[in-house]
Amino acid sequence: MQDLSPASIARRFEALSLQISTIIRGKALQIEDCLTCLMAGGHLLIEDLPGVGKTTLAHTLAVSLGLRYSRVQFTADLLPSDLLGVSLYERERGGWQFHPGPVFAQVLLADEINRAGPKTQSALLEAMEEHQVSADGQTHALPRPFFVIATQNPSEQLGTHPLPESQLDRFLMRISLGLPDRAAEREMLLGQDSREAIRHLQALMQPEELLAIQARIPQVHASPALLDYLQALLEATRSGQWFSDGLSPRAGLALLRAARARALMRGRDHVTPDDLQGILAQTIAHRLRPRPGSGRGAVEQVRAMLEAVPLP
Repeated sequence: MQDLSPASIARRFEALSLQISTIIRGKALQIEDCLTCLMAGGHLLIEDLPGVGKTTLAHTLAVSLGLRYSRVQFTADLLPSDLLGVSLYERERGGWQFHPGPVFAQVLLADEINRAGPKTQSALLEAMEEHQVSADGQTHALPRPFFVIATQNPSEQLGTHPLPESQLDRFLMRISLGLPDRAAEREMLLGQDSREAIRHLQALMQPEELLAIQARIPQVHASPALLDYLQALLEATRSGQWFSDGLSPRAGLALLRAARARALMRGRDHVTPDDLQGILAQTIAHRLRPRPGSGRGAVEQVRAMLEAVPLP
């Protein structure tokens, strides 16, 4: 039987993080966020400029976890059927046969999702929410685990269709990789080509192990005092002091799930305020709009709010 104690799980994720860090250098915090999101059973949105390692991160993660990987470049002419699959009539079989699209992977990189039209964006987000695809009146289950890493270009770039708030809400977390520091960039310049290095990685976990660990998340204890603190944070977003609209109950559940995943990854069977604080901005900033005239972006506003809400 697998050892699913918090200490064993923490060792596994530490090994995963170290292996991924050999490819994605100088981004330990972002790697931890990515693993937290995956472990919590959510989906990840990365908003950043091209060329900072988003594709490499997704591929490295899939290989390290022994998961099937697929990448789709989102463009203005990408159709929902290009992503989900199509039913074709096959004379030899005497009927219609469904041909799965690239969404039928365990790790899907949806590259530059906001360059596709709203219908294609919605098709992917429905698959993320329902974990199934509908075609010609039939439903087809997606593989498990199913993890989407979507990348989004900054909204000021040409040819983008910003994701509306209702679709952003389907992503558990949003992060930015950013440029590497000088030391990490020097290692990249002197090191092996990342695509070649990924070929030599070993799978440190199997899909069945990951599913078993994900099933442990609801068992991580959240004390009444911790839930009081979580509710205080939720109420602060709804007060009108910081944001135009507050968080929904669904966002509160997502925040708790991510905090439980972070606690378990760090070898604990209970959530602490540090767990909530560590994932707060990544989990809620993309769901909120700062109050007009605040002069801050959503992430900065979340951090200011966090400092104002007292600990239990």
